[in-house]
Amino acid sequence: MTAPTRRTVLIGSLAAALPLAGCGTATNLGFRTPTSAGLNEEFTRGFVMDDELIAKVKVGMDVQTVLTTLGTPSTTSTVGNRTFYYISQRVRRRFQFQDFAVIDQNVLVIYFNKGFKVERIANYGLQDGVIFDFISRTTPTGGEEQSFLRNLFRGVTKFTPFGA
Repeated sequence: MTAPTRRTVLIGSLAAALPLAGCGTATNLGFRTPTSAGLNEEFTRGFVMDDELIAKVKVGMDVQTVLTTLGTPSTTSTVGNRTFYYISQRVRRRFQFQDFAVIDQNVLVIYFNKGFKVERIANYGLQDGVIFDFISRTTPTGGEEQSFLRNLFRGVTKFTPFGA
């Protein structure tokens, strides 16, 4: 058997080191570094509020200038796209697998008139209203939720075989 060549040793060591590359510390994509690993983690997610950039947005500016200054909004109004919402939340969890609890929230709202010029600017905090849930993508429905059995029995009682 021949002695391993330099190339074979290099390829072998790279192949052995490749699985270990994923064992390093990962960055928190878009999040602030946690206070301690797994305990009392606190993150900031969403739009990063920068007072200097917000001060540059003035009444009368057009949509394109606002987009250039602040970037793409977190969400827009569903009717007419005449309101931009820039949402920032600070969340915390005490243990690793616990759900996040919202500690603080800021919603920068930019209202546009029919000519798509800035009409007014508002900055709402957590104390101003309900938590804005822009992550779940669920819409609550009106009325009560009906079960399968209830609908089944309702269908049986309203059965008309001859179309009477």
